[in-house]
Amino acid sequence: MLQSNPQLELAFEYIRNTNKNIFLTGKAGTGKTTFLHQVKKEDVKRMAVVAPTGVAAINAGGMTIHSFFQLPFGTYLPGTKHDETRQRKFTREKIRLIQSLDLLVIDEISMVRADVLDGIDEVLRRYRDFYKPFGGVQLLMIGDLHQLPPVVKDDEWLLLREHYPTPYFFSSHALRKTNPVAIELKHIYRQSDDTFIKLLNRVRDNKMDEETLAALNSRFVADFQPTKEQPYITLTAHNQAANDINFQKLTEIPGIAIPFKAIIEGDFPRHAYPTEEVLEFKETAQVMFVKNDISREKQYYNGKIGQIIKIDEGIIYVKCPDDDGEIAVGQVEWQNIKYTLNEKTKEVGEEILGTFIQHPLKLAWAITIHKSQGLTFERAIIDAQAAFAHGQVYVALSRCKSFEGIVLRSKIIYSSVKTDSTVKNYTEEADKNTPDEQHLTQSKKEFQQALIVEMFHFRHLQKLFEQMFRILLEHENTLHPDAYQVFKRADADAVAQVFSMSEKFMTQLPVYFQQPGLPEDNPELIARIQKAGEWFSAQLQQILLPQLKSIRFITDNKSVLKAAMEALDYIYKEIFIKNVCLDALQPTFSAQRYLRLKANAELDYKAIQQVPMPATAGTGVPKGVTHPELYLSLKKWRDDLAADGNLQAYEVLPTKVLLEIVHYLPVTLPALKKVKGFGATKSKQFGADIIRIIQDYCIQKKVGMVPAAPLIPPPPPKQDTKNISFDLFQSGKTIDEIAAERTMVRATIEGHLAHFIGLKQLDIFQLMASEKVRAIEEYINENQPASNAEIKLHFGDDYSYGEIKMVQQFMNDER
Repeated sequence: MLQSNPQLELAFEYIRNTNKNIFLTGKAGTGKTTFLHQVKKEDVKRMAVVAPTGVAAINAGGMTIHSFFQLPFGTYLPGTKHDETRQRKFTREKIRLIQSLDLLVIDEISMVRADVLDGIDEVLRRYRDFYKPFGGVQLLMIGDLHQLPPVVKDDEWLLLREHYPTPYFFSSHALRKTNPVAIELKHIYRQSDDTFIKLLNRVRDNKMDEETLAALNSRFVADFQPTKEQPYITLTAHNQAANDINFQKLTEIPGIAIPFKAIIEGDFPRHAYPTEEVLEFKETAQVMFVKNDISREKQYYNGKIGQIIKIDEGIIYVKCPDDDGEIAVGQVEWQNIKYTLNEKTKEVGEEILGTFIQHPLKLAWAITIHKSQGLTFERAIIDAQAAFAHGQVYVALSRCKSFEGIVLRSKIIYSSVKTDSTVKNYTEEADKNTPDEQHLTQSKKEFQQALIVEMFHFRHLQKLFEQMFRILLEHENTLHPDAYQVFKRADADAVAQVFSMSEKFMTQLPVYFQQPGLPEDNPELIARIQKAGEWFSAQLQQILLPQLKSIRFITDNKSVLKAAMEALDYIYKEIFIKNVCLDALQPTFSAQRYLRLKANAELDYKAIQQVPMPATAGTGVPKGVTHPELYLSLKKWRDDLAADGNLQAYEVLPTKVLLEIVHYLPVTLPALKKVKGFGATKSKQFGADIIRIIQDYCIQKKVGMVPAAPLIPPPPPKQDTKNISFDLFQSGKTIDEIAAERTMVRATIEGHLAHFIGLKQLDIFQLMASEKVRAIEEYINENQPASNAEIKLHFGDDYSYGEIKMVQQFMNDER
């Protein structure tokens, strides 16, 4: 931590031991950025750092808000339907990263608009807890509202003002629901002159009077010209003015400028470059360091100004006032990172996307006030008469270490010192409600209580049960009723043993919560929740899970099967996470341990594969089927016929009809026609085969009412269907003619003929053009596709599955 600082220590306690959202503010030079880096170093929670601009993100060691959350540029209007085409799809890795976060740090929060914060809220709720602001992630917002405000164009504000009272972050709908704490850092590290600090405070707090204005304007020096021994940097309101000054000053130095080109590797966006891609310097040029020296010597810091005294073989030698020697400046590296989740350690790490390697310098006769935010100067010339944004004069003045280091190019007038009254009112109100130790203790207590309540709440599981019921009822005509009956019994046990008992247990907790001290330090409460945890864990593992595992979904509809399986999997996942959280009560309850175990459980579920997925229609026999052997025989006949005709199984005979046939055992065609779902067309197509299979089974098992003489004569020996297609092709018929004659699709006939290509009895070039064959062959050799579907996806409608099979058989022959 920094040297003893009560406000910083308080902020750190809120981060470590509560889930309160925190607005960490303070005057310029109070150590906000240093605190951010300290939080990253301490690694108390899994965190990500974001900032509104590319340069701010690079300086904070994080990512831009829009990049991390993949927000579309423009306005976010709460309560309106958003254009999904503008929202980039999140990868599985990004979703898991978001789900693992405990803490989100937003640096330079003063520049973040309210609608952007609500956009962040929408993303976090989408992938975490929909019912909690920001998905339950804790926010640490760092910045000074008296410095640079959010950028809002007039046309944007016309839309936003219907939804927000102000454009500032504190007007965010999501944030206002969380009652964040505001902690203001008091100790100023940048300035030590009490008189100067008081002047800055009066500017910042909009308390300008004639005395303050006169004191500030005492630093006005007409036609001031700095000396080489005491270099000054000019702070201007506009970028063009700063560029003009730097260019003019450089051209005044005799000689040719020496270029230094940056090395840019990987992904490093231009808007985030920390200095120029091509720097042009001359000896005696005034430069500023744009990075802190991370070496042991700490020779320079971001904002330190000096003069180039020599350039030799790529090394720039800079002499700074008050330094005994020169600084040899070589190239240094900046990194553009993205956050990743280590699947093994469950820690949030950083992946380097790109690097920017350049000398950490830029011409420094002038810089914009906007770009000076966060920098510290020994001496500065301030031209703030053209300041156009709230807080710009304050930012400019507060960059200097001392009052004597300031020179005003133009006098400050009242209209130049702009402080938004909205900001003033908000900060004054926040200052009145500064949290103290009592508030911190209460926040810790509420945090721990909330985690305990969350642990024993089963509302989410109850909603998942309700969702499963809806799926089973909506598709009762498609799904076999066994699944509904099994789940209904499981639901009854869940209501009796888990949901209702949870509600009763919740009524007991307030008694313990009213006792003094933190829940973690209450042995009576710990003993009670440990006992309850053991009981609920037993209900989940010994009663609910065995019943849920026995569910089998029997259906021919793949989309219904997928929906049912996913719904059941959500239930499995929730039970798994609950069990892990209940286990966290042993040997004692700890808020930090609980949070870590819960986050890991959500990430571990898929990898652990705690329970098997439910069986599909393609395996096993439904529970309750009285003639399982007959069911399997009829199912095999149906599936073989479907495969042979390149059909879906339900197109031959739906599973539900198959089960009806097995139940009623029709041994005659008239009886078969009475089965629901089996009409005249099916009877004509498949009736004889089905009756024959049923009669054989009944005779073998001595069941049913089989006639003395079989009504269906044994079928003649069946010719191989592939041979029939082959013979017809050899007789001179085309593939389409064969398909029409055999009432089959073209792809089925192509599949038959592919068999004979593999046997070398048929030349592929009789069936396909050579360029088609070579195209498919080349793709397979180069890409080694995992499936025919992948090949088909590549070529689209240009090639059929049958043609792909032909080429595969041809390639097998070649090998």
